[in-house]
Amino acid sequence: MPTDVKIKKGLKLNLKGEATETFEQGENTKTVALRPANFYSLVPKMVLKEGAKLKAGDEVFFSKYSAKTRVVSPVSGTLKEVRRGAKRKILDVIIEADETQVYKDFGVMDPLKSDSTEVKDRIFSTGLGIFLNQRPYNIPANADDTPKAIYISAYNTAPLTGSAEFILKARVEFFQAGINALTKLTGGKVYLGVDKQSASFLKDIENVEILNISGPHPAGNLGTLIHETEPMNRGERVWTVNPEDVAIIGEQFKTGKYNAQRTVAVTGTSAKNRKYFKTIAGAEVKSILKDFEDNSRIISGNVLTGEKVEADGYLNFFANELTVIPEGNEFRMFGWIPFIDNNIHSMSKTSLSWLFPKRKYEVNTNINGEERALVVTGEMEEVMPLDIFPMQLIKACMAGDIEKMESLGIYEVVPEDFALIDYTNTSKIEAQSIIRGGLDIMLTEVG
Repeated sequence: MPTDVKIKKGLKLNLKGEATETFEQGENTKTVALRPANFYSLVPKMVLKEGAKLKAGDEVFFSKYSAKTRVVSPVSGTLKEVRRGAKRKILDVIIEADETQVYKDFGVMDPLKSDSTEVKDRIFSTGLGIFLNQRPYNIPANADDTPKAIYISAYNTAPLTGSAEFILKARVEFFQAGINALTKLTGGKVYLGVDKQSASFLKDIENVEILNISGPHPAGNLGTLIHETEPMNRGERVWTVNPEDVAIIGEQFKTGKYNAQRTVAVTGTSAKNRKYFKTIAGAEVKSILKDFEDNSRIISGNVLTGEKVEADGYLNFFANELTVIPEGNEFRMFGWIPFIDNNIHSMSKTSLSWLFPKRKYEVNTNINGEERALVVTGEMEEVMPLDIFPMQLIKACMAGDIEKMESLGIYEVVPEDFALIDYTNTSKIEAQSIIRGGLDIMLTEVG
């Protein structure tokens, strides 16, 4: 029996620049990058040296603090370069891809006919474990843990995001196999969040608890689903997985191949060819983004939580979006006067946009002001559906007060839960960054 997850607090952002639901094969990427920064808190220890030949699925590095957390190559080719920063910190591992891909054969396995230990060993020994994230802290899952539940959200309510339903429609068989494997990793439930209004094939997926999501963003956030079903307490663990990564796990079980195919929706008003491109995790940006306007910002991910990348850079390993929007380095004349610019979105009703809730808006990177020494009471709570006190939690994080962070619910949140606060708060504070800092303190001091 499906469970309804209905959210009232939040904000539905209608932005221009959505991708049309058309697939296009991206240009073959010449190189891919494995960036340890994409696997938060992972300190890499290299297995291979520069110049080594490898197949898709060969191990490249593992976590210094957990040898079972492995990262494998998404392509076959040559390990071209290990880029290092200060104190020899590894920044990028660049792999030059072969024209014809060669895959390591892991063999076929039916997870439903295997015991949980075999399935877990298979997932973590072959590098699939890197797709599992742990809450709290939003870090790679520890193979020695057993989560109380596993969550997948196939309904992303953030603006300008790719549709999981569209991405997965040709990979349903692999998605189901991935779900079957995940059921072996937990003694609890595997939850799958879907759009309540959709008649999606995802509602027919077996061995999951369906969550029918409705309401404005962040209704589809994993943090919201966890909070509404099995809230986190100290010492508990849940794991989360992206929908397309479930299909990658399933394909490896059914075919024995590690096929890190990534479907990326190119969105944003500055991108001229807005479609879904099929490429490889960690591919070159230029392999799918050919034509965009000057003076634009390229974001790997969505406009609220993505990271800035360069046109000659690489995609985030997990991102299903590449968003291109104008740089906001031009300022509005008398922009501080209400109702001067009624073509911009305003949650605080300082423009007439609130009279047209279905209108779509074009955004840029301008935050319209600098950080201010004031906090408007109740403003953050309007876009926070979780039963927490966001302003007090942010203050506790800034003060590094562990006891208060615990009592205010730090274990339940990750930075993306505060993305709307970044967008709407008049203080202009970087709430996501502050929460990440608080989580880092908890990870270091409490673990």
